[in-house]
Amino acid sequence: MSILDGFRLDDRVAVVTGAGQGIGRATAWALADAGCDVVVNARRIDDLEHTAGGIRARGQRAVVVAHDIRDFSEQLADDAVAEFGRIDVWVNNVGGSDEKDVRLLVDTPDETFRSQVELNLVSAFQGCKAAANRMAGGGAIVNITSGAGTRGSPYTGPYAAAKAGLINLTQTLALELAERSIRVNAVSPGPVVTEAFLEVLGVENRLDELTETIPLGRTGTPDDIAAMVLFLCSPAASWITGEHHLVAGGRTQRSYQYRPRQAEET
Repeated sequence: MSILDGFRLDDRVAVVTGAGQGIGRATAWALADAGCDVVVNARRIDDLEHTAGGIRARGQRAVVVAHDIRDFSEQLADDAVAEFGRIDVWVNNVGGSDEKDVRLLVDTPDETFRSQVELNLVSAFQGCKAAANRMAGGGAIVNITSGAGTRGSPYTGPYAAAKAGLINLTQTLALELAERSIRVNAVSPGPVVTEAFLEVLGVENRLDELTETIPLGRTGTPDDIAAMVLFLCSPAASWITGEHHLVAGGRTQRSYQYRPRQAEET
């Protein structure tokens, strides 16, 4: 048996939320490449159908469930079991912000704070519960978090607070579910230029400046994140749980001032 066989997920069933675009779509396709049948969820049916088409083109079965994930994870899990009979992998990729304005925390309306926590933390908590209670033979859960949850994050405080909570939730669930052979890990993407990234952060005209803060010299792609998620869901990562993995080209809070030597000399 080759060690590469440990990255296969043949005959497994995965659920990916936020799978309509970007990282979620790339993750669904990566899991299909590894042999998973995939249930995909997001709000826009057209986006999901495109994702499902890519799964089927890879020789795997796909189920589309278009719905806002908030308070919907139990139904989504039931749909997955009804269609495929099991759940082995669950990826909580939904997140971001419905709020386009930025403001100080002390100026943030309570309803805005609650909305951010519900979208980025509560929905993932509900997904973890729904998945774990249907993983009779063990499985893998991956939560997509953010580096914002590891440091102070001025002007995006509600989002950062929710993601910080998600990192802790991941660590706690990993300890509680280990005896059931359910592994729980978190992945924080660095600057991955997706449609949502440009819309929320408004950095389209500053990508060169942003790239200079990344030691590996480029922004990320959805496939960069999907590869890490696939690894964590696969048997190759069977001894990894409760970990928070930053996938950011070497960009950390301490590397923000990094500049290539060549750039300094010119």
